[in-house]
Amino acid sequence: MEKINIGIIQRFIIWRENEIQEKHFILMLSFLVGLFTAFAALILKYLIHLIQNFLTDNFDSTEANYLYLVYPVVGIFLAGLFVRNIVKDDISHGVTKILYAISRRQGRIKRHNIWSSTIASAITIGFGGSVGAEAPIVLTGSAIGSNLGSLFKMEQRTLMLLVGCGAAGAISGIFKAPIAGLVFTIEVLMIDLTMSSLLPLLITSVTAATVSYVVTGQEAMFKFHMDQPFLLERIPYVILLGIFCGLVSLYFTRAMNVVENFYARFKGVYSKLVLGGVMLSILIFLFPPLYGEGYDTIELLLNGISNMEWDTVMNNSLFYGYGNLLLVYLLLIVLFKVFASAATNGGGGCGGIFAPSLFLGCIAGFVFSHFSNELGIFPDCPRKTLLLWEWQA
Repeated sequence: MEKINIGIIQRFIIWRENEIQEKHFILMLSFLVGLFTAFAALILKYLIHLIQNFLTDNFDSTEANYLYLVYPVVGIFLAGLFVRNIVKDDISHGVTKILYAISRRQGRIKRHNIWSSTIASAITIGFGGSVGAEAPIVLTGSAIGSNLGSLFKMEQRTLMLLVGCGAAGAISGIFKAPIAGLVFTIEVLMIDLTMSSLLPLLITSVTAATVSYVVTGQEAMFKFHMDQPFLLERIPYVILLGIFCGLVSLYFTRAMNVVENFYARFKGVYSKLVLGGVMLSILIFLFPPLYGEGYDTIELLLNGISNMEWDTVMNNSLFYGYGNLLLVYLLLIVLFKVFASAATNGGGGCGGIFAPSLFLGCIAGFVFSHFSNELGIFPDCPRKTLLLWEWQA
């Protein structure tokens, strides 16, 4: 059966070389990459929400839930078991793997990356791993592009382009943002911006975003509206917010490196699992917003209009009912998020840090705006405006 399939593909390649120009076929492949990466992104998000809702839907929001001490350990253990016994290869961080493939492997990504990162990250995040799905889905998209190009015997330069198309399609599909997917590929993967590469990237990005719109509707991932228009008088607040954002980013980056290096010292698989699982479980038990990607918390802070709504961030925790400690609670989350994310990957889980950076930006903006308004430093600047600026930063 396999020989028959190979024979069909070879005959198709010969026919394509005779009947279809190379540049036209690349555009066809970029369209297919957009379709496949969009569905891959949708499947990953569906699996994460399915697992998370199944595990946490019956939780009592008025008290601490001790299953938070169990789920993250189970998730890391299952993800590690899957990688060691089924994949039998290092999945690693998604973008790192892609950059390595571009620089050292002539754009070739192993076939298992089409599905392995999706399954491992769905298990990790669904069970509470405090990381994001963006890096795994970018690796999945790039693997789709690379293997599709390899299937049709495309040259190395085209393989590189299809790897970039896969990354662009993944970002576009998960965020419904085609321009963001294009910019991400150009900036992060350093794909050359020429007319021959721009059109395939655009086709993949637009296709993936369109599929997401058709399947999930026209609403963006984060819905919000501005209560007041932007005024030039608020520019000083943006500058101060940028400084605060830079300090938080600096802390997150350096602390992440330190904690990951700490986990790298342990050679045993189970010692990493115990250390990472215990640390992550305790942090999620104390601060439930650290569970998973944290996008529910972002949406709550973006669209909340009263202290009563914002206080629900402390649901399912020991802090429930202590609305006066909201800012302290959020500051502690900013402090410990890096440890939760590093413990997830260090313990054997699979995920990226793009979602944690968005999560931290949202909370940092809320804390900055809340302090500013409550202390009367910037009484005329609306809380939601500052929150949105920090999240975008």
